[in-house]
Amino acid sequence: MLSLESGNSFPRKVKLKIIIKIFLTSICLFVFTLNIFTQPDNQHQESSIQDLTSGINKLINDPFFEKTTIAIDIFDLTDSISLFKHNEKPLLHPASNMKILTSIAGLMNLGKDYQFKTQLFHTGVIEDETLFGDLFVVGGFDPNFKTEDIDSLVKIVQSLGIKNIEGGIYADVSNKDSLYWGKGWMWDDDPDPDAPYLSALNINDNSIEVFVEGSEIGSPAKVTLIPQTDFVDIINNTKTVSANSRESFKIARDWVNKKNTIIVEGEVPKVKVIDSTAQTEKVNLVNPEKYFLTLFKEHLEQKEIQFVKPSGIKILEANSVYLAAINRSIDTVLSEVNKDSDNLDAEMLLYAIAFNDSGAPANADNGLAAVKRFIDTLGFNSDDYYLADGSGVSHYNLVSAELLLETFKYIYYKRKDLFPLFYNSLAVAGVNGTLRNRMKSTSAQNNVRAKTGTLNGVSNLSGYVTSKNGHLLAYSIMMQNFVEEHSKARSFQDTICMLLAEYE
Repeated sequence: MLSLESGNSFPRKVKLKIIIKIFLTSICLFVFTLNIFTQPDNQHQESSIQDLTSGINKLINDPFFEKTTIAIDIFDLTDSISLFKHNEKPLLHPASNMKILTSIAGLMNLGKDYQFKTQLFHTGVIEDETLFGDLFVVGGFDPNFKTEDIDSLVKIVQSLGIKNIEGGIYADVSNKDSLYWGKGWMWDDDPDPDAPYLSALNINDNSIEVFVEGSEIGSPAKVTLIPQTDFVDIINNTKTVSANSRESFKIARDWVNKKNTIIVEGEVPKVKVIDSTAQTEKVNLVNPEKYFLTLFKEHLEQKEIQFVKPSGIKILEANSVYLAAINRSIDTVLSEVNKDSDNLDAEMLLYAIAFNDSGAPANADNGLAAVKRFIDTLGFNSDDYYLADGSGVSHYNLVSAELLLETFKYIYYKRKDLFPLFYNSLAVAGVNGTLRNRMKSTSAQNNVRAKTGTLNGVSNLSGYVTSKNGHLLAYSIMMQNFVEEHSKARSFQDTICMLLAEYE
């Protein structure tokens, strides 16, 4: 007897075939519709990439690059696709692009809430306005300690009612090793303030400003130190000449003998100073911790606080009494590292990493070990690169554009918690830092955020830019082995950044 399934006028097999047919038809319609809507987008993207590639290729076909090495790596972070690659794997000198690796490794190892501390202690006891003991300042790698911070320390001493110190004033710099420069730093960089002497206790960028002003014609010019201090000696071999004479004087330090003696010589015109920076020069100083102590002593004396023993370098004694600390946040330091490309800040960040990892005395190798671990985290082999310092002053450093780009991708994709702090630490084109005078009145102005890198024959630019379609792009441009002015290399970099800003 023929039987039918209850509530259904079709056999089971017939019904299943109909369902399958409807399902397959729906899939075909979906795929067809998807192709209609996505194909133009894909075609537009391919066309945009081709236009970008063509524009960059025209630039790098310039005769300038017949002798100059250029490496480029560009990535669309929003769409997660590569936009352009050229020579991205060879090893080149990063110059201050080394600070990118140091900064991100610093954030990962120290955290975004890290504080650089300069601590004040005393020994003995305080009785009747007298400290029967010593004052100790313990250096904690703060690279931005200024004269006004010295005044803060003096106020702390005053708040205790101290007017006499029966002991001495000492600096404890034992948190750092005794090496005063990075590996591969050049002897003839001295006394450039961009090659500062390194210490756990720093003051005024470990440099001093020298201002020269003409006086009476035939007489020596007036030489002023900023800040004024007895820590340095001055040899003034200048003569003031008429305002119509050409400026022909120079300011130096006796770097050959490693002495803090400022030497000013030549003819100084007697003119009304309009721009004081024209007659001001900054030079580095030897033994920055002693410079610190001298300023501290001088400022205590200005407040009529007397002491018996001389100042010096000494390790903090056991059972010393903690008084206070001057703290500096890591975001403040990173801003100096990346916006202004400050070498002292970068090196102190590296030493802070080393101290956090391995304790005292911190050394550069332990800091670089942390940077190498970060490189390994990216999926690269850190042994394939050479790292010598944290700032990029050393010509020994060798990295690739590919590596630098990968650091940008990593912090954007993997460390969303740290990305805003790093991104905001970079210089902004046409606005601030080392990019304040670049890419003005273009689509890249107030858009490009990047780290510059400059050495003799080296010019690099790596960072981020928001394209016309709202996508965030990351890029690394490295150039080296040229003898022309750096302005030519920068011009190519700026043009590439403008192409990226117009990309859509």
